[in-house]
Amino acid sequence: MLLNQKKNQRMWQMLLTCGVILWSQQLLAASEPMMITVTKGFGITLYASELGDAKQMALGDKGTLFVGSHKKGTIYALVDSNADGRVDKRYVVAKGLEHPEALAFHRGDLYVAVDERIIRFVDIENRLRRPGRGKEVYDRLPGKTNKSRRAMHFGPDGRLYVSIGAPCNVCEPVAPFGSIIAIDIATGSSEQVALGVRSVTGLDWSPIDGALWFADQGRDWMGDRLPPDEINRVERTGEHFGFPYIHAASVIEPAYDKPKNLKITLPNFELPAHVAPMGLHFYRGQQFPAKYHNQMFVAENGSWNRSSKIGYQVVMLELEGQQIVKRSTVVSFLDGEFPVARPYALLTAPDGAMYISDDLKGNIYRLYYKHIVEKEPEQAAQAQDIEK
Repeated sequence: MLLNQKKNQRMWQMLLTCGVILWSQQLLAASEPMMITVTKGFGITLYASELGDAKQMALGDKGTLFVGSHKKGTIYALVDSNADGRVDKRYVVAKGLEHPEALAFHRGDLYVAVDERIIRFVDIENRLRRPGRGKEVYDRLPGKTNKSRRAMHFGPDGRLYVSIGAPCNVCEPVAPFGSIIAIDIATGSSEQVALGVRSVTGLDWSPIDGALWFADQGRDWMGDRLPPDEINRVERTGEHFGFPYIHAASVIEPAYDKPKNLKITLPNFELPAHVAPMGLHFYRGQQFPAKYHNQMFVAENGSWNRSSKIGYQVVMLELEGQQIVKRSTVVSFLDGEFPVARPYALLTAPDGAMYISDDLKGNIYRLYYKHIVEKEPEQAAQAQDIEK
């Protein structure tokens, strides 16, 4: 159903000065401004708001942005019909679902993981007003738990890749928990592609060599600095990436002994502990400068149990060949110890900008390179009321 946009008494205002954005939310009473920092040359605007706990995203062939959620149980479809960089039509694809966070778009259809099932909304972009009920196409995922998180993307081979997180902080998970599987939707057959993973919600394939990369979050309660979060590269099917026996490259898990003959693949790159790398995406657009093309971007959702906050930013991980050599901040949503947003997922927009979902306030931001854009949307982006 279409969500009508009405005027709201909340107004988002942005002032871009020397790479720093002062973002103020005017309610009935004034509030203190919030600061978002962007790399020089870039700008950021509010693309959509009031989406609950906006999680993973999928992009349709016609440019429709689909947004999943965890707690809210709703899937939204966002349309920018006049290509002005702001959503002007919003639809509810489904609501009342159990944690419909993981979703993927393929050949006109939207796929969503719900509990042990994967459901499909056929020809969804032509049926946004009346999408109907999703049809089950797979029913052998493990039962959902609060700890086990998922991500879902179609790979270059046409199979649907699903990450299935461990249902615990640290444990020896029973398969297929703690793995990434690839499903042939036509036959229902599946294969474990990667094992020994803890919590993966960001995965993507390199546009250069087609290799699968994923971000994995380290366990909790080992202190502020341990263990590092991980960026991994899959070299061959069935590799084991260490969980729960070893965290990152060298942190040995005291509760479990590694099986003697188990061969473990170490991370390609280590991130600081507790940055929580939720989203991983290779930039495939042309709008950003050449040094960003085909590079890896990671959404660091931010720490929740650290003595001082860390993360809450989007970073670029620069690749040279098959090795990450540098990490640099592109957008920071941390204003001192105050998080303005918690970036969750990333996608290249049709015009070469980048969408960033925020599960703290339910926003979608649009990151753009302003030096080549003649006219950007007005800096004041009005929040939208939702009518059901």
